[in-house]
Amino acid sequence: QVQLVESGGGLVQAGGSLRLSCATSGIIFSSYTMGWYRQAPGKQRELVAQITSGGSTNYADSVKGRFTISRDNAKNTVYLQMNSLKPEDTAVYYCKADKYLTYWGQGTQVTVSS
Repeated sequence: QVQLVESGGGLVQAGGSLRLSCATSGIIFSSYTMGWYRQAPGKQRELVAQITSGGSTNYADSVKGRFTISRDNAKNTVYLQMNSLKPEDTAVYYCKADKYLTYWGQGTQVTVSS
């Protein structure tokens, strides 16, 4: 079966850093577009960062210059390095795999205190 498992969330002070990981199984990982999304209470889920099978990246304007998405095809894992965190980054962060079907992870909580 397909599994996406996020880890690395937690509580951090404004200005700090976290690295999220999403470990996958059950898919040919190298062929999938991978993304990180987030959802804050009372808000719509939004795209944070995306990386294609060819390594092309896209970022939400709100995180450009602060967050970096990367992938390790040998480990079937996608990462999100988050620097200079702000309270507005507080949300549940979800991993997504896209090709012919879409798969979602269970989410990991990121809380940034001021």
